Amino acid sequence: MLVLGRKPGEYVMIGKDIMVKVVKSDDGHLRLGIDAPKSTNIIRGEIYEEQLNNRQRNQSIDISQRVL
Repeated sequence: MLVLGRKPGEYVMIGKDIMVKVVKSDDGHLRLGIDAPKSTNIIRGEIYEEQLNNRQRNQSIDISQRVL
């Protein structure tokens, strides 16, 4: 994992077409702006983890039903 320090108004580029910009920083809270192609899925971490857990739970249910 790459860890960078950025101030409001500064940004990083991911490849040629994704820009992540620090829009605001207050009291330990950070706001990011992400400029990426529409074809790029952008999902908040907690939503991604929830979807992943749901998929894993569904797969384990499917497997247990087949065993019975």
